[in-house]
Amino acid sequence: MAGHVDKLFEVVHQDAELLVINKPAGLVCHPTKGDVYSSLISRVRLHLGVDGEPQLINRLDRETSGLVIVARTPEAARALRRQWEARHVTKEYLAIVHGHPAADTGILDGPLGKDEGSRVAIKDCVRPDGAAAETAYTVLRRWERREGAFALLRVQPRTGRKHQIRIHLQHLGHPIVGDKLYGGDEDCYLALVEDRMTPAQRARLVLPWHALHAGAVRFAWHGEARVFTAPPEPWFLEFAGPVPEL
Repeated sequence: MAGHVDKLFEVVHQDAELLVINKPAGLVCHPTKGDVYSSLISRVRLHLGVDGEPQLINRLDRETSGLVIVARTPEAARALRRQWEARHVTKEYLAIVHGHPAADTGILDGPLGKDEGSRVAIKDCVRPDGAAAETAYTVLRRWERREGAFALLRVQPRTGRKHQIRIHLQHLGHPIVGDKLYGGDEDCYLALVEDRMTPAQRARLVLPWHALHAGAVRFAWHGEARVFTAPPEPWFLEFAGPVPEL
């Protein structure tokens, strides 16, 4: 579905109950600090004014771009959350990863839990006593360029654990390009947070943001199948080339 862009975000769809947004990379979903433009929910409130009580139904990591569903009424929020909790929602992502996965398709099912060996409090990892998680992937394209070998993947998370796609692809041996936390050198993440990232670190990351985009979401709404899609940002497309419609 085509959207329009204003100064706050790209609107993919809007009606009395739903607002569907194509979130840009680099924007947090909920406020931490800064002005009213510094989080997605703050921008939603500016966009809607006093109309309704907007609630984010799904969230994306700060650097992940793509579809976020906003309920404009409490009733819509309850109905949508029931679907998310019951896993009746299908989500598809596009990811650019380092290297060439050997298999064209696969299922990643490593359980996820806290990475106790990390200096980063929010970092998780695959561990035997973790929570069950499952991610399906399909390789869409493999290519090489001066920075190395890369692949474009279509990814479908079948559970919704924190950082699930990023961790599973790292565990596969093909971390997402630009991932500062799960890309192999977590000091990139600490350097970013502490505002001390070096030009050499930025060069190793290849891309300004991690290359993960929430491109499609499907769910039933008032008895009808609804599908919302949104393309990745230009920096993603310039690196990956043409991407299929999800």
